[in-house]
Amino acid sequence: MLETWLKQSIDEADFPTHGELCGGQFRRLGHGLLELLPDSSAPSAHACVISAGIHGNETAPMELLDDLLKRLAAGKLRLGAPLLVILGSPQATREQTRYINTNLNRLFRRDLDEQGMEPERARELMAAVDAFYTRHADRPRLHYDLHTAIRGSRYPRFVVNPWSETTAVAPDQWLWLAGADIQAVLHQHCHSWTFSHYSKHYHYAQAFTLELGHALPFGHNDLTPLAPMARLLQALLEGHEPSAAPPERMVFFRVEQELIRHSEAFRLAFADDTPNFTEFAPGTLLAEDASQGETRVGTSPLSVIFPNAAVEVGARAALLATPTPPPE
Repeated sequence: MLETWLKQSIDEADFPTHGELCGGQFRRLGHGLLELLPDSSAPSAHACVISAGIHGNETAPMELLDDLLKRLAAGKLRLGAPLLVILGSPQATREQTRYINTNLNRLFRRDLDEQGMEPERARELMAAVDAFYTRHADRPRLHYDLHTAIRGSRYPRFVVNPWSETTAVAPDQWLWLAGADIQAVLHQHCHSWTFSHYSKHYHYAQAFTLELGHALPFGHNDLTPLAPMARLLQALLEGHEPSAAPPERMVFFRVEQELIRHSEAFRLAFADDTPNFTEFAPGTLLAEDASQGETRVGTSPLSVIFPNAAVEVGARAALLATPTPPPE
């Protein structure tokens, strides 16, 4: 039955509450929420949360997970680690849009008081993660939140490392991510309330947002460049040690500031198709806002990541970052 899980979840259709699979069993916890429970965990197994579709139009990661579950259902893989598999926003995916009312990936905080479809979904997903990590408290915690970017990028496959004052990145994570052919790392500089930040901030998990190429409709994704990432996910599912590579393969950046849209009269001062990690020289005009005036690059060059002038007022319109050395 696992081979139908993605389609049934997108349609919010009925799906069996539990079933057997190679090496364990599965439990349906809700629409788009699937727990995989091994008969016995491998010694190196993590308690893994693997999420996709937090933005409904980012389909390549969903296809990666769908293929993984289909191979598990066919007996080509054997479960060796507990996994919580999440399809974030079935309604947005069904409607082929990024979100319905507001950006789900800014709502993952325990003091959330907003109402509506996305806030209620955020509460459901936070509760599922809380319960999963509690059930598997004897295992190291890991959360990979899989995305694709809405624009091109100088580094098509990159990760965002959520900020934390308590949880350092384990050295093996840099090795695994380099082995999965991740090209760049962006260190966040403050709380961001994304899904991966939630797991890192509240559960001290090793957690990352992974950007795996460009957002495209189902059937238009070339998964070939994501084969190393698929192998990483497979290793986690089977409880094996993933392939490793030197972290120096990746380029590291650190966020210096956020560019916020403060008014309706706001514009970015560069082309809409400007790729992520494009560098701008000192003095360059980046944005104009009726409330805040101009934003220009200061005395050092800045690279722009996630530029999007169409965000809600009060939301982030871009991240501005500088290069930083790789971890020692």
